[in-house]
Amino acid sequence: MMAILPNLIFLALLTTAIAYACISFGKIRKNILLGKAENRSDKPLQRLKTMLLVAFGQKKMFARPIPATLHLFIYIGFLIVNIEMLEIAIDGIFGTHRLFASLLGSFYPIFINVFEFFAFTVITVCIVFLIRRNVLKINRFQSPELKKWPFLDANIILVVEIVLMLAFLHMNAFDQMLQIKGSEHYISTGSFLFSQFLIPLYQNLDLQSLITFERTSWWTHIIGVFLFLNYLPYSKHLHIMLAFPNTYFSNLHAKGEMQNMETVTREVKSMLNLPVDVATTAEIIPEKFGAKDVADLSWKNLLDAYTCTECGRCTSVCPANITGKALSPRKIMMDTRDRLEEVGNNINHLGNIVEDGKSLLGDYITDEALLACTTCNACVEACPVNINPLDIILQLRRYRVMEESKAPQSWNGMFSNLETSGSPWKFSPSDRFNWAEKV
Repeated sequence: MMAILPNLIFLALLTTAIAYACISFGKIRKNILLGKAENRSDKPLQRLKTMLLVAFGQKKMFARPIPATLHLFIYIGFLIVNIEMLEIAIDGIFGTHRLFASLLGSFYPIFINVFEFFAFTVITVCIVFLIRRNVLKINRFQSPELKKWPFLDANIILVVEIVLMLAFLHMNAFDQMLQIKGSEHYISTGSFLFSQFLIPLYQNLDLQSLITFERTSWWTHIIGVFLFLNYLPYSKHLHIMLAFPNTYFSNLHAKGEMQNMETVTREVKSMLNLPVDVATTAEIIPEKFGAKDVADLSWKNLLDAYTCTECGRCTSVCPANITGKALSPRKIMMDTRDRLEEVGNNINHLGNIVEDGKSLLGDYITDEALLACTTCNACVEACPVNINPLDIILQLRRYRVMEESKAPQSWNGMFSNLETSGSPWKFSPSDRFNWAEKV
């Protein structure tokens, strides 16, 4: 019984980690589906291409080559090193040791050396990222919305990744030493590229100490991975998983093309005596214009919010933010996610949202931030995972103007001119091109 106890413990930890992760990701899915329906199932081949280029290929990251290259190493490294998790999981369940060594033969050390190379690059890049955030204090990581938890979250995840990779390298180093000593259960695989340099640090340890340290490194690595899996739903690093569906369901229209409201479009067509499809008019009358809270947004807006990496590329190129305005596209996405989490926690056992007297508009996102937006789409263009903060801004604006009649006075003058003169300026349409006669 004692012989299989570690395997039972591993199986229990594995089952528990997967179960809790499924519960957490299920809650996120449920929250996203609080949003309104939106069809993003068209053009599947184009969507697949977008996902492969932007999410998998990280195409938009390379607008800034240095951080993009560093991120690519940590991204590929993390994926490749965790392929080793398959072997670790099988060994943990069945009590074997390096099962793939007997299957792959002389190719096994090559695979492990590749894993070790990327483990080393992950450690190096994580240290560089820690220095960038905490020592060099890169400007886009110093915004007010990144204080407290977001700041701590970023550092936690970098430290955890370093610990996971160090545990992996130490596990291999102790394993090599036990192979050399001919310890039972530790089959010969040859030396490994990076972990061999750790051997001199522990060469004076006795056999039992080496076994203890090897097992400790093994358990540290696997438990760390389990904890990381269950930490993801509470972290900005959720984009590791959501970047793929988010880019697949990207907006395929031109970035400058705003989605008109069908009811308003029909009214304008009626005023201009243009053909209107009367048969479907009643079907498109909305309950409200624009959005006040997260449930008024589309499910894609909410998926955007959960996918946000908090990298700040959007805010760093926002002309309003650069000139000192209150608007930060990154904060728009973070506020939407925070409010969505709050609303999700307010759902009762019947599946209904319990009102808490708060809303996304006003309690989280201010009029000052909304009105500062120039709708230039710079934030949309800059986002490495195709998030669209502008769409949320426009919907909140529409609610303010069309539901609450709270447009700025200057806007009201423009609206009146558009209605009476067909342009933002207060002069007759017949005089619109008079300026050309003076050129």
